[in-house]
Amino acid sequence: MSPPRAAVLGIGTAVPETRLSQSDLRDLFAAQPGVDRLTARLIHAAFDHSAIDGRYTVLPELARGADATDAGASPFIDEERHLRHPATGVRNAVYARAAPALFAAAARAALDRSGVAAADITHVVTASCTGFFAPGPDFRLVRDLGLAPSVARSHLGFLGCAAALPALRTAADICAAAPAAHVLVVCGELCSIHLRASTDPDQIVSSAVFADGAAAAVVSAAPHGEGRRLELDRFTTAITDDGESAMGWTIGDHGFEMTLTADVPRIVGREVRAALAPLLDTSSDHDLADAALQWAVHPGGRSILDRVEEACGLDSATLDHSRGILREYGNMSSATILFILERLLADPDIDDGTPLIAVAFAPGLTVEAARMTVRTAPSDTPA
Repeated sequence: MSPPRAAVLGIGTAVPETRLSQSDLRDLFAAQPGVDRLTARLIHAAFDHSAIDGRYTVLPELARGADATDAGASPFIDEERHLRHPATGVRNAVYARAAPALFAAAARAALDRSGVAAADITHVVTASCTGFFAPGPDFRLVRDLGLAPSVARSHLGFLGCAAALPALRTAADICAAAPAAHVLVVCGELCSIHLRASTDPDQIVSSAVFADGAAAAVVSAAPHGEGRRLELDRFTTAITDDGESAMGWTIGDHGFEMTLTADVPRIVGREVRAALAPLLDTSSDHDLADAALQWAVHPGGRSILDRVEEACGLDSATLDHSRGILREYGNMSSATILFILERLLADPDIDDGTPLIAVAFAPGLTVEAARMTVRTAPSDTPA
């Protein structure tokens, strides 16, 4: 008999308190000093065609109507609503201060939904690419959640928007080696601390889509009682032929700098089908468009979802959950795919045994993907 497969037992998510409407953010960036008519048109186009209604941030001073005195004291914006240019150390200090609470909130929600006690967690795997500090988020989770000090910790840093899938793969590998393990996976990003006024099209697109949020999953192969879960069947990764310079994430003197060229959707559309081939049960070209197959696609942007839908021959409603998360939250980098999986796991119209493909894109241009199966444990499953 084959050993039990690792599964996601529960997913939890968390966002900061401040929500920014997309139109308010658009107007903020368009009103910055030095924005000429061409740049203003680029800003309006990027924001208005993003398919995003609003996003969350750890910087309440960015919100329209924020107290002018508070804003003036902010390293990010002055009393006249002009964006400042804080140094990377200043931005990272905000990450170190604000990220742990967001990680912990998502983790507590995941533990609650999984029915796994904090005392039963044996491993912690964290992922983030928007800040660094040590002892870091993995260490803080042990302290903040009251986990055992003997918990084994791993941190995946700077893997970009696709990091949740390597994190789940790491958790599945841990469970294969230690079948009694309970792994807490947490991805958290504070993208908004790196926003900046710019005339560069890449930076304008980044300002139009990125947001803050955290998500967590509890993974185990140990038997549990009733409850819906996502069995982790298999993973695959692929580096595209000519995408190395199309998407990048580097550390500059005034924050982390995103390269996100117009070639990204084209490359994704050209190569995503071949990248997903190892996840298919057969070599049939029709497998990807199977109506029974559910999809969680990282919404790096509206055009990326469009290209995946077209390349894989998907029905227009197939990516509704992915588009819904983009619309409500924007692109929260590594946390986003777990937000989508949370929504899919809670969807009552998805039957037990339904296969699911999750796919995300990272600097490189790298495609990370996983095949999962929705399972509902029978009431007589031993606890």
